[in-house]
Amino acid sequence: MSARSPAVAPTTGPWRSGPRLRPAARCRSVSCSGCHAVGDVATSVAPLIRDVPDFPHVGVQFKDLTPVFADPTAFRVTVDALAATAAPPDVVVGVEARGFLLGAAVAYARGAGVVGVRKPGKLPVVADREAYVLEYGSTVLELPDGALRPGQQVLVIDDVLATGGTVAATCALVERAGATVGGIAVVLEITALGARGRLAGRDVRALLQA
Repeated sequence: MSARSPAVAPTTGPWRSGPRLRPAARCRSVSCSGCHAVGDVATSVAPLIRDVPDFPHVGVQFKDLTPVFADPTAFRVTVDALAATAAPPDVVVGVEARGFLLGAAVAYARGAGVVGVRKPGKLPVVADREAYVLEYGSTVLELPDGALRPGQQVLVIDDVLATGGTVAATCALVERAGATVGGIAVVLEITALGARGRLAGRDVRALLQA
């Protein structure tokens, strides 16, 4: 995910944590040996998020979490904190592409299944598709056939919440399949882009805000 920043952020140094920085107070991950506090996310994860200017388009400042995934401590803190944000789901739905990395790990931690929603042309059998608008264009997400069943509780996972278009499209796919979106969890929310307005009424949890 990426975001068009209202102001140019420094390309080095940590992202600041927002006023509502919040992993759950108590970690419920079955793989967690202890509970990670907000400070662990702020100190272990936030400094590793880097800005890449003009990617994937000019004027877009990409929020790159690759160093977070590559660092064992930061990755575990992130996964445990995301896993603690919601009641145990039946299925975790990860958004292409970094949502796959996070979603699979969170699903394992919670004893849930995992499903990936894909960009067009990636799935052999498609159950449904949803078009949506990005901050720099438009595209489509597709849900694999047979991935969700009516009545299942779903936790939607992505790395960055920017305009909310991707997550809103994912929620639409989940709900048209008859499942319920029990929560949305992301690592970083770009608050100036107003995603929560688009996702009004949904339980949205962000570990960090910028």
